[in-house]
Amino acid sequence: MRYLLLQSSDGLQFVSLPETHMYQLIALLKRLYKEIDKLTITERPELPTVLADCADVERLESGLSIVDGLEYVSGLERRFAALQETEYPLISLLTEIRALQAQLEYLHEEEE
Repeated sequence: MRYLLLQSSDGLQFVSLPETHMYQLIALLKRLYKEIDKLTITERPELPTVLADCADVERLESGLSIVDGLEYVSGLERRFAALQETEYPLISLLTEIRALQAQLEYLHEEEE
């Protein structure tokens, strides 16, 4: 597993993902950063700042959470699917989010 350290208005959080999929999440977040300003709606979803990609995490503060990668990507999907965008082709972003979501769902099924 690898851990992505993110900072948002809610604070810091770690997202855990298999090493094989961490690059995809980082690339997805970079794409969302690039495209979010092109949305015409006024209420854009907040995107966290990516602070670090770590191979291991030892939490010394109990307030820091580690979120499962599938849970995090599913939250992204829900936030972007709820947008009422009429000008920007939001489906292209949703397709990328859902593709990573499907891969992570498959991994979870394989682990069980």
